[in-house]
Amino acid sequence: MAMKLGKDEHRLLALWAADCAEHVLAQFEGKRPGDVRARDAVVATRAWARGELPLALARKTTFSAHEAARDAINPAARAAARAAGHAAAATHVASHALHAANYAVDAAEAGGIDPDAERAWQDEQLPDALRAILYPED
Repeated sequence: MAMKLGKDEHRLLALWAADCAEHVLAQFEGKRPGDVRARDAVVATRAWARGELPLALARKTTFSAHEAARDAINPAARAAARAAGHAAAATHVASHALHAANYAVDAAEAGGIDPDAERAWQDEQLPDALRAILYPED
C-alpha cells in the first residue's frame, strides 16, 4: 500500500510501529537474552523520529533485526524481531509500519497472547492523526 504522508505523519507512524514492536519485544528477549539487535532497531526508530539519528543509520538496524529473526528458532521470538526490523524499515518506507504491527500480532499469538487483544492494544496506541490515513473508509 502506498501512503501519502507528510514528514510529521511519517514520524508518527514510525513511532507507532516502534510501540507495536516494543510491546512484544519480551518474546524475543526472553528467548535470546543478550541479543540486542531487535531492541536496537526499536531504539533507532525512535531516535530517527526525534531527528537524532540519520535515516541511513536507522535503516541499518533493519537488517540486523532481520538477521536476529533468522537466528531465532522460537516462532514468537522470530516474529518479534521481524516486528522490530519492520519498525526500523518504516523510517525509510512508511508502509513497513503495518508489517511491524502484523508481525507483533504474530509474535503475541505465537507467545500465547490473544491476537485480537494485541490488535486492540495497537489500535488504542494509533495517533488520531494517522487513523484517517490508515482507515480511510471509516
